[in-house]
Amino acid sequence: MRVLVTGSNGQLGQDLVNLLKNYPMETYAYTKSELDIINQEAVHAIVHKIRPDVIINAAAYTKVDLAESNEDIAFAVNAWGQRNLSVAAEMYGAKMCYISTDYVFDGSGKEPYKEYDQINPLGVYGKSKYAGEELTKTLSTKYFIVRTAWVYGEHGNNFVHTMLRLAKDQNKLGVVNDQVGSPTYTVDLAQFIVRLIQTEKYGIYHATNSGSCTWYDFSKAIFEESSLEVKVTPLTTEEFPNKATRPSYSVLDNFAMRVNGFGQLRPWREALSEFINNK
Repeated sequence: MRVLVTGSNGQLGQDLVNLLKNYPMETYAYTKSELDIINQEAVHAIVHKIRPDVIINAAAYTKVDLAESNEDIAFAVNAWGQRNLSVAAEMYGAKMCYISTDYVFDGSGKEPYKEYDQINPLGVYGKSKYAGEELTKTLSTKYFIVRTAWVYGEHGNNFVHTMLRLAKDQNKLGVVNDQVGSPTYTVDLAQFIVRLIQTEKYGIYHATNSGSCTWYDFSKAIFEESSLEVKVTPLTTEEFPNKATRPSYSVLDNFAMRVNGFGQLRPWREALSEFINNK
């Protein structure tokens, strides 16, 4: 099996590439500088050359607040870039795996969102990812759409790294306590994706670590696992405003994973503990 990974130097991309080395697969990893997915001609040239069996698109514009004033580039990467990959994948009969987000939901729900619940993104980032989903479904006959949330890992910027960095200089922090989601460890997410692409169980999947918490709960767990004494004060979203509106409740139900025999990812606190203790 030949696997093409875009965004290979990103947070998830690096863990995917590292994991794929353990499988009898040929992995072709491309960073943004090596393959700009916005460039349709470049995408077709690479796909024509490699003739992959699977394309995993881990490239994304994820700057949620900046997207509000950079709609063109957010859509160019998350929607039209994904279109380019989907068209090329279909041309050569490859499976297409698109990584999406909990931000396609508006957060007004009271129960974990299943894969086919009503979509209603609040901001440009969520809208651009939803557009990418729609283009994938329209243009590819063999697709996996994997929605995830609150992602962290060894590589790149993320909430865990931010909290640990702030704790070096501060022993008091304020963190939002009225947004609920499921922290997701990139290693666990990558393991599921690699299992998924080896099947023909196409469709939309939610993939987060089990359980849920607020950002306040998450921050306290980070400091507890790191044995750091930091006083954390719960804040409301109004007290910590951002340019882009966040969904207040974006817990994802990994329903498709269960019914398709993949089980569940481990509890978020267990995954966090492993990540912290292995640093």
